[in-house]
Formats: sequence, structure tokens, C-alpha cells
Amino acid sequence: MNGNWPLFFCSYPEPNAKRVCTIIREKNLQSTMATLTIPPVLSSPRDDAMHLYKAFKGFGCDSAAVINILAHRDSSQRALIENEYKLMYSETLTKRLSSELSGDLKKAVLLWMPDPARRDAMILRDALTTDIDLKAATEVICSRTPSQLQHLKQLYHALHGGYLEHDLQAQTSGDHGELLLAYLSTPRSEGVEVDRRMVDLDAKSLFKAGEKRLGTDEKTFRMIFSGRSRAHLAAVSSAYHSTYGSTLKKAVKGETSGYFEDALVTILQCAENPGKYFAKVLHRAMKGLGTNDKTLIRVIVTRTEIDMQYIKAEYHKNHHKTLNDAVHSETSGHYRTFLLSLLGPNHR
Repeated sequence: MNGNWPLFFCSYPEPNAKRVCTIIREKNLQSTMATLTIPPVLSSPRDDAMHLYKAFKGFGCDSAAVINILAHRDSSQRALIENEYKLMYSETLTKRLSSELSGDLKKAVLLWMPDPARRDAMILRDALTTDIDLKAATEVICSRTPSQLQHLKQLYHALHGGYLEHDLQAQTSGDHGELLLAYLSTPRSEGVEVDRRMVDLDAKSLFKAGEKRLGTDEKTFRMIFSGRSRAHLAAVSSAYHSTYGSTLKKAVKGETSGYFEDALVTILQCAENPGKYFAKVLHRAMKGLGTNDKTLIRVIVTRTEIDMQYIKAEYHKNHHKTLNDAVHSETSGHYRTFLLSLLGPNHR
């Protein structure tokens, strides 16, 4: 699954504009949407392992050398380096990195090392059992595709011995919990096909379940948002705006609240424009006094090899400064260097 971690991107520039939907696999994203910069001439995994070992020797760790290697290797290359390191030095690279690095740099590098599915399993396990963070759990589940979630559930059980659904049930409740569980288990198409009649019916059902009535029929929102493909849901959003004059997102925010609202908004925005959604998450993480480094690390690390170019473009469009400049002003030291390396060149 490592080389088959798909991204569905669907964009609606205007309410009545022609739908533009593309399904692209991660292997084809490197030059268009990812920001990871890989040297044109690579050293071998064995040489990388040797240079890393050298960076660990002596008094203190040569963090700059570690960053120079690991921040410029893709998921498959990092896996090869880890294998070589273990064969050569009879210890895991991850364990050595954990003992040599510290602070936010350590958190970022350790999250960067696994493949995407294993990384998501790590984030969810931590968010549901150790450092409870339902916003993070909601973000990961509601922004992933059905095939990603299926693989994630299997890997979660293999790694942790428990079921993701059980850990979710233990930490969530009400409409939020029911939506996440339904979103995890309901089969959904990842194609671009849309049934216009069903789209119009769903738009009407959501209007009747929310804005048209006193109170909210949460069950209808749960059923449609968890059971429809991204292409379909984005088409519903467009139809809703065309028919009723207000946006579906505004209806969701007016009719729901709390984690349930967060989940619905995440599902909707990732159907319409995931780049815009993650740009907003990053902006909130750096807005005001202090920085939410946990969120900053999670989003940059998990999206670098997927769609960071789109996220950077949306960030600049909406906040009139580059994401690189924002990260530079909110971070420092080797931690800053590592994140900026993942973000790539600072194009204005």
C-alpha cells in the first residue's frame, strides 16, 4: 500500500462551474503536488546509513547532517535506509533517532520516518489512548480515502493489538462518534461518477434536515456525509448553493457544533478542496500567541508527499504570505530547518 496511497482531489471554482475531478496516485505526485526535494544524484541507502551513524557518534548529535539526509528522502528511500542501518549496526534507526534528538525536532523526525499508513496509525493511537486529541483523530479519519481507511484499520490492529473502532468508541460519543464509526466502515466510491438525481435529492434532504426546520435532523447529516463519495458530496455542495442561495458549509456550522461540526466540515472541505482545508488548519495552528507545534508537525509531515504544493498555494492566496515565511517566523533552530526542508522552495 505504500506506493498506492491515493489522493482524490475535486475542485468547484464556481457553484455552477463544470466539475473538475482527478484521481491521482502518490507515485505520480512528486513533481506536481508534493514538496519533497530529492537530490538528482542520490547516495546509496548503505552510504546514508553510514553517514547517519557518523552523525550520532561523538559528543552530541550532528542534527544538521541528519536533516540533510532524512528530509530529502521519500518514504521508500527512508525504509531502505532503515533496513540498511539495522543490518549494519544491529539497532533500529528509529530507536537511535529517538535517543539522539530532542524536542519538536525529535517529534517531527520520528513522525516522518514511517510510511503514510503506519504514520496515521501512530497518530490515531496516540490521539485516542495516550495524549487524547479528538480534533487530530477527527482530522485524520475524515480526510482519508476509503481505501486508505481500510488499510489503516488493518495496520492499526496489527501494530497495536486492538481495533481502531473500539478505541474510537471509548473516547467519542453521540453524533460525533457515530459519524466517525460510519465513515470508517461505509464503502464509498473513489471515482468521479455522479448521479445528478441523487445529488439533487441529497441537497434537498440536507436542507430539510437543517435550515428548513426548527432543530436539526443529525441522522440525515450523518448518513449522507458518511455514505457518499467525495465527488458526490462536492456536487451536493454545489447544488445546495445553487438551489438555496447559501453554502452547505454555512448550514453545517449553523446547525451543528463541537466535534460533530468539525467532522462534517472536514469531510466536506476535503471533498471540495483539501489544500484549502489544510491551509486553514495550519493557519489556526500558528495564529495568535504561541504555536500549536503538534498540529504544525502533523499536517506538514503527513501532507509533504501528497499535496503540499496545493496547501502552500491556498495558504498564500488566503493569508497573503507564504507558508514557508509563516513557519519560519513561528519556529527556530534545527526544528525550523527540518520543516522548511519538507516544505521545499519558498515560492511567492
